Amino acid sequence: MMSLIPGAVTLAALKKIYRSLEPARLDRSAQPAVEAAAQMVADAAAGRDAVYGINTGFGKLASTKIAPEDTATLQRNLILSHCCGVGEPLAEDKTRLMMVLKLLSLGRGASGVRWLVIEQIESMLERGVTPVVPSQGSVGASGDLAPLAHMTAAMIGAGEATYEGERLPSDIALKKAGLEPIVLGPKEGLGLINGTQFSTACALAGLFDAWRMAQASMVIAALTTDAIMGSTAPLVSDIHTLRGHAGQIDVAREMRAIMNGSEIRESHREDDHRVQDPYCIRCQPQVVGAALDVLRMAAKTLEIEANAVTDNPLVLVSEGRIVSGGNFHAEYVGFAADQIALAVAEIGAIAQRRVALMVDPTLSFDLPPFLTPNPGLNSGFMIAEVTTAALMSENKHLANPCVTDSTPTSANQEDHVSMAAHGALRLARMNANLSVILGVELLCAAQGVEARAPLATSARLQDVINTLRAKVPALEDDRYLAPDIETASTLVRSGEIAHAAQVEVQP
Repeated sequence: MMSLIPGAVTLAALKKIYRSLEPARLDRSAQPAVEAAAQMVADAAAGRDAVYGINTGFGKLASTKIAPEDTATLQRNLILSHCCGVGEPLAEDKTRLMMVLKLLSLGRGASGVRWLVIEQIESMLERGVTPVVPSQGSVGASGDLAPLAHMTAAMIGAGEATYEGERLPSDIALKKAGLEPIVLGPKEGLGLINGTQFSTACALAGLFDAWRMAQASMVIAALTTDAIMGSTAPLVSDIHTLRGHAGQIDVAREMRAIMNGSEIRESHREDDHRVQDPYCIRCQPQVVGAALDVLRMAAKTLEIEANAVTDNPLVLVSEGRIVSGGNFHAEYVGFAADQIALAVAEIGAIAQRRVALMVDPTLSFDLPPFLTPNPGLNSGFMIAEVTTAALMSENKHLANPCVTDSTPTSANQEDHVSMAAHGALRLARMNANLSVILGVELLCAAQGVEARAPLATSARLQDVINTLRAKVPALEDDRYLAPDIETASTLVRSGEIAHAAQVEVQP
């Protein structure tokens, strides 16, 4: 089990949790600060002064005072009333990542929850009790209220959870796992549902998957360059160092290394009469390099957010104050999600043009039309290219910014919202689309390189072709292509293509 220090968790650790579903717990050094804040909340709940979220109503009802004996009911009612999510349940890997992010936020000792609340989340992670969290309903404003309410409901024995592959009422799931529902104390319901953990988990998942796509695109672009007998002159290091952008330099260096030793490249280095290749070949470092740098900027933002305290009000133990603020506003996450979306769309846009280049007999430098040995009788990859065009266009639409689409909610109390949840959720669909575009490019590029026999590509690119051919044979006569496309896209999504080429560029 992974032990996490609140405020100091890396993206590498979070990626491991996301990929492996490994359980996590807080380092016990966090407990004193958590308990000190909880004591302050208990004292405030017993006092006469109105303190928002502790002995008052919520949102527009903040001026309504709640009696001390009703504070537990107040917190339970808060959770139940906010369980208004709709749509498909969030995937288990993202839900568990969201729970870990909530642990990190609560563990900073500024939320005022008792340690037993943290232990409940830890136990659910360890024993595999995963709340059923509908994916729609958050506007990323006063926290991801509805999704986090569904998470919290499972902790108190309401709502639903999955356990050992079965979807159950949460009280039954907890019982099967040897756990009991908890009763929320003052502010604990609010501390659990205020925060950006749903949006941040989805954005992080989108980031981790987008990075795999970017790595795969470098490999597959190199394979395409060999398939069309393209020039590697645009990869010369001086071109990129003269511009100075780190991502561009990284992509060019990686592609040079991947293509090193290619017989195809050497065969036409001196006698190639083409002056320049199309931009989709020549400008891969500039386009995907820019995408890498955008992903790195988003990663920095999300790493900070993953370690942040984002609920309200905050318990400032050192000052002896409980203060209302706006850390729940997910604007940072919304901007990061929009950045990731732009990067994903652009990686797909330039990859799609390479697919179009390879299947077009007027542009593909003597490759057979649509990459089929017997064109006319066979259509080859003609319609696979159309599929990539459709998905590229869909990703362009999805890449429109979400963070600018504010709308007032909660009787105008929450009058500017981030829409970070929308921005982060769409990344899964966009990455899935991109994996298909790259998967089709992989199929086409492998077919094109094999058409250059007896000339061979580089050793690393041949390993990529071997990885593909272990599951998808070369296309001779037309066949039912959908399974081949799915297999190729799965190889991209899984990271196997980047692994086969020994990609070294890292976040």
